[in-house]
Amino acid sequence: MTHHQSRDTAPDPARPASESVIVGLLLAAGGGRRLGGRPKALLTHRGRPLVEHAVGVLRAGGCTRVHVVLGAESSAVRARADLPGCVLVDNPDWAEGMGSSLRAGLESLTGTGADAALVSLVDQPGIGPEAVARVLAAHGSRGSLVAAAYDGVRGHPVLFGADHWAGITATATGDRGARVYLKEHGDTITLVECGDVARPYDIDTEADLVHLE
Repeated sequence: MTHHQSRDTAPDPARPASESVIVGLLLAAGGGRRLGGRPKALLTHRGRPLVEHAVGVLRAGGCTRVHVVLGAESSAVRARADLPGCVLVDNPDWAEGMGSSLRAGLESLTGTGADAALVSLVDQPGIGPEAVARVLAAHGSRGSLVAAAYDGVRGHPVLFGADHWAGITATATGDRGARVYLKEHGDTITLVECGDVARPYDIDTEADLVHLE
């Protein structure tokens, strides 16, 4: 696993224990197989690469630190996307599916002092800062599991307290991501309704490109 860090992420020993550190974790490694092989991170949205938009959403929602997992055409993404201050994480196994990117992202948080990770997907531009802020506000401890919900159906972003990272890493395979782990811990997940402020569509096929601006 190769981690390229563009800024110091060492834990702050002076940080009060009451201040939780939540890192935004953006999964942006997908190769866009159903989009003619165009990496999703480099799709254009509002005149810029989609990955830039997604990082901006996390920051506007309250994530001051952001890790971005790259995979497909990662060198091109680094060259074309302006991601200052982000920790860029290379996932050489990105073709295995989202699970490998989630594992790589969580592993990149080791030693950062983070108490939780707020996970979002690069191909959901209909989810904005308001949903991120609502999920962040529901965080309580390193044992937290919080997810946005849309008409009661769980979606992204999802917040994983640090106590859950090992279990998620052990079970995240293929394109299922944390689905298995979340199913096993369904009774402990706090759902935060976001259907009034966000639309959880994915950019997966050519037909979905109408959602980009």
